[in-house]
Amino acid sequence: MISLRPASPKDLELLQYWDTKQHVKDADPDDDWDWEKELNFDPSWREQLIAERNGEPIGCIVIIDPYEEETQYWGKVPKNLRALDIWIGEEANLSKGYGTQMMNLAIEKCFADPKVTKIIIDPLKTNTKAHRFYERLGFTFVEERIFNDVACFVYQLKR
Repeated sequence: MISLRPASPKDLELLQYWDTKQHVKDADPDDDWDWEKELNFDPSWREQLIAERNGEPIGCIVIIDPYEEETQYWGKVPKNLRALDIWIGEEANLSKGYGTQMMNLAIEKCFADPKVTKIIIDPLKTNTKAHRFYERLGFTFVEERIFNDVACFVYQLKR
């Protein structure tokens, strides 16, 4: 059974380790989460969650309100959206259904707020496995966009 808990500074070494894993790098090669800073920064517009299977950490989910997020990564967006980042830390935990369980929990968490109308996500254009994964979960393709000089596909899931 998968559960989600808030990430904390105690997760620093684990998250930094996962960032060295090739499959994590391949999903977003230019991303630097700066965990040391981010785990000590708790803005109202973001949740950083550790996914655990039977009490063992297996992955991470970050949920943001892209309207409120301070860097405005998503650009001009309407209120009442949520954006997700998700990854599984160890290769041995890939293709076992854990990502689906994690996403279902994240989707449930996002839509628990009745004001939230859509969830958006931005896998790399080249990450066709992620595209199929999100489509299986009901996300629909919206557009291709460049984020920080990287080509991504934007997908959305409506309430």
